[in-house]
Amino acid sequence: MTAFYLPEGLPVPTWEGDELQRPYWEGVKQEQLNIQRCGDCNAWQWGPEWMCHECRSFNMNWAPIEGKGIIYSWTRAWHPVHPALADRGPYLAVLVELPDYGNVRMLGNLLGDEHQEVVIGTPVHAVFEHHPDNAIPHTLVQWERGS
Repeated sequence: MTAFYLPEGLPVPTWEGDELQRPYWEGVKQEQLNIQRCGDCNAWQWGPEWMCHECRSFNMNWAPIEGKGIIYSWTRAWHPVHPALADRGPYLAVLVELPDYGNVRMLGNLLGDEHQEVVIGTPVHAVFEHHPDNAIPHTLVQWERGS
């Protein structure tokens, strides 16, 4: 992908000093989507936590997943939420449900025409948008229609 979905100048998402999110961010750099799975009850979960949402175990692991899901909810944002977006809009944000992974849900942008019709239940797949030349190199996970 040569063009970025959103303009440069937005805050850079990174893992914080507690190391909890590092496996996610390291994975996306390699175009691998990772989420947590409990080592005791095998429940999937997102966002990252030190403790399992199901059984309260602290035996949390990270597992690679296939970045395929369906649109659970969405919004078309018209108003800039950051100065870098002042001349950009609308853009589409989607909540993607991952049926093969305990129905966990992840947020992201839906690529393509900003005015496209969006239908709940539409299959989407993860697309990795690399920003290697940024002051803090990073990779974003975006979503695109299709399986």
